[in-house]
Amino acid sequence: MSEQASDTLRSSCGEGRQTMSIHTRKITDSCRDKDCIEDLRVYLTTGSQALLDTAANARVRCAELLTTYIDVEPVAFDGHHYCIDVTFYYRILADAVVGSCRPAALYGLAVFTKRAVLCGEDSRAHIYRSDTRLCGPDGPTRAAANLPTAVVEVLDPMVLSSRVRDVCECACGETATVQIPGDIRTMFDEELVLSGDKRRLFVTLGQFSIVRLERDAQLVVPVLEYSLPTKECCETPGCAEDPCEMFSRIPFPAKEFSPKACDPQTDTQESGCGCYRTT
Repeated sequence: MSEQASDTLRSSCGEGRQTMSIHTRKITDSCRDKDCIEDLRVYLTTGSQALLDTAANARVRCAELLTTYIDVEPVAFDGHHYCIDVTFYYRILADAVVGSCRPAALYGLAVFTKRAVLCGEDSRAHIYRSDTRLCGPDGPTRAAANLPTAVVEVLDPMVLSSRVRDVCECACGETATVQIPGDIRTMFDEELVLSGDKRRLFVTLGQFSIVRLERDAQLVVPVLEYSLPTKECCETPGCAEDPCEMFSRIPFPAKEFSPKACDPQTDTQESGCGCYRTT
């Protein structure tokens, strides 16, 4: 630590205060996105695809984010910026109308990939950790660990619209079959139909996400006092606090007793499996 930084720290914390060196992650750059993902193909399971081929119509009920794969690569000829390729995997639940019967449930997988370019700062250091293995079950572990770490925060998407199209209408627009990892396939109890289908389900999703790059950093911080927990351990839920005491601190919900006017924007939304849908 430089002499100027030491003087600043002493003046702000007072003489005699202890300082500590900590290891943390520094956010080098971040961005936020509001993506409208139009006409995203849904890869249905074999049973769901058979229902869709005979259905009069189908409508997506909700979408759930299963997982996200993130890949970071440096930008060519630029040691400070990195490309973050993010692939989102969604479970889509829909209702299909078959004859005059009740709607039948369909479900499948949708995949969306986006890219962001962020500043991750240049680092010449190669970082090794004690839990890093030189040779794993899939081969040697990549030793050069000087890439920044990408973090993606994302909400479950909103279903904006959906439609069913015959394959003859949309085959010309599809150039390649999506590659689905094995662990994603195991999340479905049937095989996913990637080709040979007659009709296809498409969905338009709205998604909010935050992408950031982080690097390991060592910081010197003032130590005021060590943090100790104030809550006592207990064996059963709720035993640490009197329930009436907890209830007394909850504000009275006056708004719940007031008549509510109809709002066409909010009253058409229905919750389901952690997502929203609009009609």
